[in-house]
Amino acid sequence: MLSILALPVLSVTDVPVDPDAPDARKLLIDELAKPEYAAARPTLIDRIAQAIQDWLDSFRAPEDGSVPDLFPLVVTVLIVGLIVAAFIVFGRPRLQRKSRAAGALFSDSLDARSAAELRASAQAAAASGDFVVAIEEMFRAVARQLAERTVVSVTPGTTAQEFAARAGRAFPDYVDAFTSGARAFDGVRYLDRPGTREAFDEVAALDRDISAARPARLERVADSGASL
Repeated sequence: MLSILALPVLSVTDVPVDPDAPDARKLLIDELAKPEYAAARPTLIDRIAQAIQDWLDSFRAPEDGSVPDLFPLVVTVLIVGLIVAAFIVFGRPRLQRKSRAAGALFSDSLDARSAAELRASAQAAAASGDFVVAIEEMFRAVARQLAERTVVSVTPGTTAQEFAARAGRAFPDYVDAFTSGARAFDGVRYLDRPGTREAFDEVAALDRDISAARPARLERVADSGASL
């Protein structure tokens, strides 16, 4: 009888009755490391779900009948509204939106292609269905041919709108066509608008028309060409 009762007593004596701090910490760590504790510990998904639930609960009316704090909801609605408005006004953001200041008509100062070369590039792009490049190159051909004829001087910093205004003074009958062409150029180059066959055909027709037209007026011709 004594031997049977002594067995649990011997096992209990293996654990210090009053452990010091290091022993107590070790015992606690060993206990928490057991599988049953690990299984009961909340996972990352559990913590995220609980955080979302707590956030939704913050919008519920208090049980005591007082007015709930709607500030978080108002802020959330405002942020979502601003994001939606930005997409409506500006469209989706482009990863590599070009700068208006640096873009201009001839963004590369080393681009010395002639009007004929630009025209050929535009027609090749149109034949392949790339009307974005086709419109850009054809409107550049329009600008280049007037520069070659010393009607309107064009530099790397000249924008499409500036060129259209100056060219319209030289060819009053084509003011609308120049303005429309500049708008099409800016649309495909800077505003991420899709190019169309109709817009390309209009710019190509302008290029053909002014090649046979004579300017209505010229200002003093400088060494670098006429400046209108």
